Amino acid sequence: MKRIFSGIQPSGTLHLGNYLGAIQNWVKLQDSYESIFCVVDLHAITVPQNPEELKKKTIEVAKIYLAAGIDPTKSAIFIQSHVPEHTELTWILNTIAKIPELQKMTQFKDKSQKDNIESASVGLFDYPILMAADILLYDTQVVPVGEDQLQHIEITRTLAKRFNTKFGETFVIPEPSITKEGMRIMGLDDPTKKMSKSAASAYNYIGLTDDAETVRKKIKKAVTDSGTEIVYSDDKPALQNLINIYSLLADKKPEAIVKMYAGKGYADFKSDLAEVIVKFLEPFQKRMAELSDKKVLEILHQGAAKVRPLAKSKLDEVKQKVGFIL
Repeated sequence: MKRIFSGIQPSGTLHLGNYLGAIQNWVKLQDSYESIFCVVDLHAITVPQNPEELKKKTIEVAKIYLAAGIDPTKSAIFIQSHVPEHTELTWILNTIAKIPELQKMTQFKDKSQKDNIESASVGLFDYPILMAADILLYDTQVVPVGEDQLQHIEITRTLAKRFNTKFGETFVIPEPSITKEGMRIMGLDDPTKKMSKSAASAYNYIGLTDDAETVRKKIKKAVTDSGTEIVYSDDKPALQNLINIYSLLADKKPEAIVKMYAGKGYADFKSDLAEVIVKFLEPFQKRMAELSDKKVLEILHQGAAKVRPLAKSKLDEVKQKVGFIL
């Protein structure tokens, strides 16, 4: 089987966009790929984090993976910082990466400009090299990503080819597997931007840990387009986004949903959508609650033990190629 690698940062609140756009897809992929899924805490600290909150969120993200259906008997699930080879390979890749390549990264531009570039950390600038190390360390063949991460896969491919040219065949050149456009879930308060766990307003997203009343409140306040008719059209991006969420959670085609609400208004549609979300979240949260921190940590340590030999083998090969004495 081909190998895939992916991960999510333990920061902010994981939301429906994370589930429908990534995690749900990982659950399906684990049956046909050798799967490695990581809680990327090293990436999280490229922006300031509260240490206690980071610990709590790391366990929470792992619980979300497990509650969503990622099976530790099929997939390796681990914490990034538990495998130090990630940071060692990052340093070696840093020596062949070029500053202008990193300056082009749109994610760095967006995040550094949001605050200001003088306060941005070197870690944030170097984020794509750490991501490249994550992927290349395991001879990853396929990386499931959204379109916004494509640039990072390109620099990963560039670095792998550059290293192979300079030191001999070492790294597998990974291919991206793009999340379908329909799986891109947009913000409830702004349908032109993706739902974001770092959004300024909690009304941007439906958190996977939101209770029923919070969900109903957020859907009620979600922006809609002009008019009252329920239609699925690019001209009505806010409504289209809400129909996409309904469609994916209820397993109904958007056209079928439009037909269901013929002659009805936004209020009826939004009320029902809120209940569809609640119906999905309640058993999901019940599965999360049944997972003890102790059990989750045990799974994470087992996952790290499973991938560590792969990581060590690849890093030893890299060290030998660059001239380090082992």
